[in-house]
Amino acid sequence: MTQKRLRVFLDTSVVFAAVLSPSGGSRKLFRLAEIGILRLVVGAIVLRECDEVVRLKKPSSAPQLAQLLAASRTETSPAPSTRQIRTAKSYVHYSPDAYVLAEAIQAGPDWFVTHDKEHFLKQRGKITLPFEIGTPGDLIQSLKADFTLL
Repeated sequence: MTQKRLRVFLDTSVVFAAVLSPSGGSRKLFRLAEIGILRLVVGAIVLRECDEVVRLKKPSSAPQLAQLLAASRTETSPAPSTRQIRTAKSYVHYSPDAYVLAEAIQAGPDWFVTHDKEHFLKQRGKITLPFEIGTPGDLIQSLKADFTLL
């Protein structure tokens, strides 16, 4: 029996954390993608934000960002539709994060993974979309539970 690889949309905070910490949960998601357990997806805005944040806060890590994205075969989703942006704005009123959520809606993931407590994690009970919202640790715990069922 072949198990479906989970499609995971990453927020900027998760990608940046993976660049900064070689041992954290964010980096583990990239490792799981490298070995084929996960399919990672980002949107164009997330990619642009990652590049800007890395260049601003840790410019020496720019090559590492590129390497992580390439080694994990991270996909880029198409731009969201106007309807998807409207849907996202109904949940998240901070426009930049609403657009990121719209990118996730467009990508159609199983999980949206973020470290953003204010705009996503505190709101997850109020956001009714066809994917889970959580931290890298939440996703890893879910994967562990799935594997213990085998």
